Amino acid sequence: MQACFLGDWMACRIGLLIAFLAVALASFASEAQAGAEVGIWLTQAGDAKVRISNCGGGGICGVVIWLKDPIDPATGKLQIDDKNPNPGLATRRIIGLPLFMGMRPSGPNKWSGQIYNADDGKSYASHISVPGPGTLRVEGCVGVLCGGETWMRSSR
Repeated sequence: MQACFLGDWMACRIGLLIAFLAVALASFASEAQAGAEVGIWLTQAGDAKVRISNCGGGGICGVVIWLKDPIDPATGKLQIDDKNPNPGLATRRIIGLPLFMGMRPSGPNKWSGQIYNADDGKSYASHISVPGPGTLRVEGCVGVLCGGETWMRSSR
């Protein structure tokens, strides 16, 4: 920006006002996006809802709070984490199961860490991002093979 001279005081004031407004709007936009990941998300298949919350240090946590089919048809009981190789964890219920481990910020509206897959009892390297106001992208990788799905925000 050019230096302001006494003769151009009006142009200078307008330029400074525009610069101030641009900084204020950029700050407001980033604050509006901050916390965009927090809330309840419906998985792409529509079979589970996950509550995502902040977990200190900028990290996020995700816990299963709802299942479309909470009862295991084979046992007639609530679904449990029976694929988990750890016998001490294999009896815990799927509802209430933590999914994210060590999810830390890795960029604007992005986190990286581990995600637990109850379908096979394994944890995978994972990346989560918020590409839009109502969508959450969840990706997991095994070596160089990666896959992902898009979750939609749920009202409850």
